[in-house]
Amino acid sequence: MTRAAGNEKIVDHVEVFAEESQAESDRRRSAEVSQIPLATPRVYVSRAEHVFPTLTPAQMARIAAHGHVRKVTAGELLFDVGMPNDRFFVITEGAINVSMTVDGLEDVLVTHHAGGFTGEAGMLSARPTIVRCRAVESGEVIEVDRERLLGIVQTDAELSEIILRAFILRRVELIAHGHGDAVLVGSNHSSGTHRIKEFLTRNGHPYAYLDLDRDPDVQELLDRFHVRVEDIPVVICRGVTVLRNPTNREIAECLGFNEVLDPTHVRDVIIIGAGPAGLAAAVYGASEGLDVLVLESSAPGGQAGASSRIENYLGFPTGISGQDLAGRAYIQAQKFGAQMIIAQDAMRLACVRKPFAIEVEGGPRVPARAVIIATGAQYRRLALDNLADYEGVGVYYGATHLEAQFCVGEEVIIVGGGNSAGQAAVFLAETARSVQVCVRAGSLADSMSRYLIRRIEQNPAIVVRTHTEITALQGEPNLERVLLRGPDGTETRNVRHLFVMTGAVPGTQWLEECVALDEKGFIKTGPDLTRADLTAARWPLARAPHLLETSLPGVFAVGDVRSGSIKRVASAVGEGSIAVSFVHRVLQE
Repeated sequence: MTRAAGNEKIVDHVEVFAEESQAESDRRRSAEVSQIPLATPRVYVSRAEHVFPTLTPAQMARIAAHGHVRKVTAGELLFDVGMPNDRFFVITEGAINVSMTVDGLEDVLVTHHAGGFTGEAGMLSARPTIVRCRAVESGEVIEVDRERLLGIVQTDAELSEIILRAFILRRVELIAHGHGDAVLVGSNHSSGTHRIKEFLTRNGHPYAYLDLDRDPDVQELLDRFHVRVEDIPVVICRGVTVLRNPTNREIAECLGFNEVLDPTHVRDVIIIGAGPAGLAAAVYGASEGLDVLVLESSAPGGQAGASSRIENYLGFPTGISGQDLAGRAYIQAQKFGAQMIIAQDAMRLACVRKPFAIEVEGGPRVPARAVIIATGAQYRRLALDNLADYEGVGVYYGATHLEAQFCVGEEVIIVGGGNSAGQAAVFLAETARSVQVCVRAGSLADSMSRYLIRRIEQNPAIVVRTHTEITALQGEPNLERVLLRGPDGTETRNVRHLFVMTGAVPGTQWLEECVALDEKGFIKTGPDLTRADLTAARWPLARAPHLLETSLPGVFAVGDVRSGSIKRVASAVGEGSIAVSFVHRVLQE
């Protein structure tokens, strides 16, 4: 099938599915979407032994103690796409194929023999499986359920390293080759397409992408089947469900990102936000035996997750991308049993009485004995009337490989003088023709780490423009020109890509009057709470608030959302871990 033909079928289905019965629609979707070609994955030889390791008899014996041994027959289906990802198999005899379905046939990704095992990172989060597993030879396997597998990785250091490393690398291979249960059909000139790409990528979910802009007959196809501009992008989930311009929450529900929340289950602690601070709190809380629930409105990592490379974080001398750091922490928290809910906002904190309750978007009120607020802060939007017209199609708030691919050989502008802006400038300068860094201040010295300033000064592709601000954006339909006002007057630059990384707006709107805030809306904690703050909040205890505790006993704030916080990843991680120690004290009161 050619790419054009593949796109025609998908656009065809966008229109036709609505006219069919549910059963007919399901059959058509499954049959047609399966025709999308998938490449055979290439596992790098240098790490093949880590992606598909062979367990020793002693290691298999330790796993067998947590599960049960059973026979399998040739042709037996052990699990299929969309089924619960709750069973882990170790092959002791025979062979098992792991495959994707292509044109009704099984495209084998790997064949596991004795000592091999099934599974990848999605199993830790209990998301539905995205592959098929079938016995191709009669034999024997050790079957372990998900909960017992988590017990193994928590208690057996050797097996934990082998299994988790394999799970992570297998997910990396699936992502690299677009082998997943989602197909995104869209345009690189669509802000919705960029949003969905970012959502799936930052959540580590593999997907295939079909770009309508590369096909000469795309407009004819859109007109023929009455697909409106606002219907693009289209997401097809597991070959069954078609979503037109879906929200992130709709995608998460369709792909089974989240387990069902039990409104009667009182958690030890609910963590709002999965940036570095929230993830650290989840790791330390769950590893210390607390019942932890994490609510994240978009994707793990927060602002740090959009950093191309963090080089001043302890333990990573060559640097690490924000997404890699967040992905590792996300898996680490799940390893210890923390439950993660993605793309569901905390809408309100019910704070009148204990246990507290979090009202979840589209879900129930979830009770908790303690709460850690780690909702972070968002970059301040430029005060330009037409800014929203260009967000995602010329104006971006993060500089990852996803955005960098649009900037090859072009001039880009970065607004901001903090470390995030410096990291973005150095990263984008690797492929962009030139990078203009615009700051209102007279220098970068007060807001950026010295190592980044030196790199910027030594890179001829980067120009720092001080006392400069953006006054207008122009272009139709995407960004084409940027107007700058600097010391020498107003200047127009033919720039199609603008990165905004300046200021911060705290994520505290949902808290209403539950906790004391400073004049900028950040949460006041510990010694920053004045006597007047505590009197207004009717502080009920004889003790003073703990460090990082808000004006509401048992509710803590960590990371960028906290008033006076230091805007560094290491500081956020430290605060997240420290807050857990005080949660233990509160739970004992």
